[in-house]
Amino acid sequence: MGTEKKKNNVALIIGIIILSIMFFVIVWGMILSRFIGRVGSAGLNKIPGNGRASIEVIYVEGTIGESGSIFSEPTYKHRWTIEQIDELMYSPTNQAILLYVNSPGGGVYESDELYLKLKEYKEVTQRPIYAYMAQTAASGGYYICMAADKVYANRMTMTGSIGVIMSTIDTSELEQKIGIKTENVVSGKNKAMGNPLTEEQRQILQSMVDETYNMFVEIVAENRKMDFDKTKQLADGRVYTASQAKELNLIDAIGNFDTVISDLKTDYGLEDADVYDVINERSFFDELFSVMGKNTKLLNEFNIIKEYIEHSQKSKLMYY
Repeated sequence: MGTEKKKNNVALIIGIIILSIMFFVIVWGMILSRFIGRVGSAGLNKIPGNGRASIEVIYVEGTIGESGSIFSEPTYKHRWTIEQIDELMYSPTNQAILLYVNSPGGGVYESDELYLKLKEYKEVTQRPIYAYMAQTAASGGYYICMAADKVYANRMTMTGSIGVIMSTIDTSELEQKIGIKTENVVSGKNKAMGNPLTEEQRQILQSMVDETYNMFVEIVAENRKMDFDKTKQLADGRVYTASQAKELNLIDAIGNFDTVISDLKTDYGLEDADVYDVINERSFFDELFSVMGKNTKLLNEFNIIKEYIEHSQKSKLMYY
């Protein structure tokens, strides 16, 4: 009996070891293949010209904001993007920026900072910026396009959503059910807003939303050369198709990405310019955390819930 039990234990241990090795090989194979694939394709991100002038494509994809959890899929890198535009200001070859936007928007601060950096680039260099909207360029994604000299959308683009949102989450009833009590020691009655909101606090937050919203409308009216009141009528938060946006003067033209490159080159005599994709290559650790996130589903879902509650309690203003 003892010998048979030992044999079963040995078989179990061997099975666990084999499964562990297989899991290790699969996971690290995925990581290495994706990592090597990205590095190997970096040299393809160029449309060749004469090498004396260049047009750089800046990609804004995903939520406009600082990086989130280490387990989230890395997309847009805000600080890195700002730094790249700074470098292009003083590049001896750069002659224009092509802004590629596929974003539902994001933080009010980050959207405005990127918009102002693009405007600074134009003022310092006197070089053009063209914007191309891919699948989505809504709210903050549309906001940053207002820095461009000309705005294009793909015929299937969803854009607009001109407005501001500030979300809070009231967990007071949940806390009562599970026996959690929140105690805040504050210096004033409105220091710890929310959970739940009082009517006075709601009015305070609404005034912040209204002020930021009016700024958004002013940016659109100024850059699209439209009347403020007319712009405000369009800015009720709805999204527009590309053809609707063109008819309402929210964009300049409808076309694909190649059309934008061709027009930019023709409009500014840059037919011989190189076109470079400015891409933040994902590091080995970016790939590692990405795969870890996808293979730890329960932990990832818990983090999503946790981050959603934490984000909502911060009451952050969003062009989203």
